[in-house]
Amino acid sequence: MKNINVYSPECSPVNVSLPPPPPPPVKSNSGTELKKSTDMLLQKCNSFASKATRDSWDRMFDEAHGADVLIHTDDNGLIYAHSNVIAMASDVIRGMVKQDKKKPHRKSISILGVPHDAVRVFIRFLYSSCYEKQDMEDFAIHILVLSHVYVVPHLKRVCESHFENTLLNKENVIDVFQLALLCDAPRLALLCHRMILNSFEEVSTSEGWQAMKQSHPSLQKELLRSVSYELNSLKQKSRKQKEIQTYTQLYDAMEAFVHICRDGCREIGPTKIENPHASCGFQACNGLEQLLKHMAGCKLRSIPGGCSRCKRMWQLLELHSRICVDSEQCRVPLCGDFNERMKKQSRKDEKRWKLLVKNVLSTKRIGGSPYFLEAIDVTL
Repeated sequence: MKNINVYSPECSPVNVSLPPPPPPPVKSNSGTELKKSTDMLLQKCNSFASKATRDSWDRMFDEAHGADVLIHTDDNGLIYAHSNVIAMASDVIRGMVKQDKKKPHRKSISILGVPHDAVRVFIRFLYSSCYEKQDMEDFAIHILVLSHVYVVPHLKRVCESHFENTLLNKENVIDVFQLALLCDAPRLALLCHRMILNSFEEVSTSEGWQAMKQSHPSLQKELLRSVSYELNSLKQKSRKQKEIQTYTQLYDAMEAFVHICRDGCREIGPTKIENPHASCGFQACNGLEQLLKHMAGCKLRSIPGGCSRCKRMWQLLELHSRICVDSEQCRVPLCGDFNERMKKQSRKDEKRWKLLVKNVLSTKRIGGSPYFLEAIDVTL
């Protein structure tokens, strides 16, 4: 191989052709790409290692050649392992191995409280970082507990991903939620909490919910409080949306009033429209025209109690007069005649009208309308 002197003229900045810069990173608007990459990683080999490395470590675990640790499990089960391997993967296991000083050549530790096969899947992951899909489906809850107790964070993330993508359902969500709280898995706990809120009727009839009532009544009360808060929030949000929709419709009606009385629309207005059936762009025009025609020929408006449709029209006319910028130049009927009526109203009614005007004006589009007041000009 030819030796190159980096200080020679051949390697000067002028003579060296620099490689082109890498392209800028693509900006993503959501976590969809990250989720897809995680799913591909989980589905490809169920492993974070190459196939050759995985096979070598699996063979080392299965054959247990030179194993110096005995792992005792439930039902008198035994698993042979290598202390250097499992101690490097888990600091907790390393401390357990160091504490056993009875037999210097063969250590002994115990992992109890979970099925023997779950412990075997866990120890195998410490060797090769791989697992079988069926094993994860059968022992995901136990492996999540083991990964937390023995501090194996990458295995813990694998368990959380499986629960998030496939394993979490309405039957086991209560059990997984309790484990997520105990195992310090906030994302998984949040996903469980959302599922409980969204499917509370079905979840509350599951066996997990009944067991939680007996074992953790305080947690059940917290969940019931969360469900009640969520329902109230949804009701408030729905009520707020309906209010905004109503105020928006009133604002559109005010704009349509000006349009009808200034430009004319269909059969009503100062000018005759050539094509009365053409759309004008104001959705409220049709309803307002019908109210105006009804009011012009109604015989009940002068009777005590009056007509409900005429009362509605009077309210719309008064609302327009309250938000109109220049009542003297305005062409809307009776726009300037409501000033005297406003002076006779009680303070309570006046306050209600001002609040309505403020809410209606606050829903206007960007730029507003030159014919109406600004929302900031209205004082309650």
